[in-house]
Amino acid sequence: MTTTAFTTNGRVIALAHYAARAVLESVLTRHDTTFQQSVTLKSVSLAGGSVTPDHLVADVVHSLKIEESAVREVVDGLTAARLLETDPTDASRLRLTPAGQELLDTTTAETAEITARLYADIPAEDLAVAGRVLALVTERANAELARA
Repeated sequence: MTTTAFTTNGRVIALAHYAARAVLESVLTRHDTTFQQSVTLKSVSLAGGSVTPDHLVADVVHSLKIEESAVREVVDGLTAARLLETDPTDASRLRLTPAGQELLDTTTAETAEITARLYADIPAEDLAVAGRVLALVTERANAELARA
């Protein structure tokens, strides 16, 4: 029996990322939603359901490493599509509309099923180690970007 020594490097991480993202995008495409829109809706949800536009844009820029203007276009598009709206309790904030929440819930549920299959039978200890390593790589990459 032959065993293969595995290592973690940028290529391995990138291949896993792009494979998983392609699966996610196949779900999002069925719902006429882009990856950037999905990340933006999730950001509003993670912020407690209501967020200032500037905070939302900054969060998505930080997450996706894309230009602010591109994120503002996504926010404008989500608002025009009535997936985001001005929060009636605070006009300086945005919130998910019922349609936006339904879209987020649907795509999250569909991707959760796929994610469960992708991670099935991977020992919890291995996932914990991978999580720590990836968090450290992300932290270091963000520090490099801040210095650039």
